[in-house]
Amino acid sequence: MVKPRPAGQRKNAEALAIQALTFIAADAERLGRFLAITGIGPDQIRTAAAEPNFLAGVLDHIAGDEKLLMAFANEAGIDPVNVARAREALGDATWERDAP
Repeated sequence: MVKPRPAGQRKNAEALAIQALTFIAADAERLGRFLAITGIGPDQIRTAAAEPNFLAGVLDHIAGDEKLLMAFANEAGIDPVNVARAREALGDATWERDAP
């Protein structure tokens, strides 16, 4: 049986994921890599961000690259473990872009 997550915990996780997306978007190289890996275009980020599982994908992306994770954690002033905790709070969600 899956234990439900408190709404506040999910909201905090979503806020951290948005902060991570902002961090990615602030640097052309980071953004380019993110877009290449996800297969979305720069004009599709807002639409994709509205999809429920997209923020989980952002945290997966950050957590999947230790250098990126450490840079984000340093800039955000958080323990890198908080990214994994936030990802966990978003549940088993995965994001896949719709093919055009």
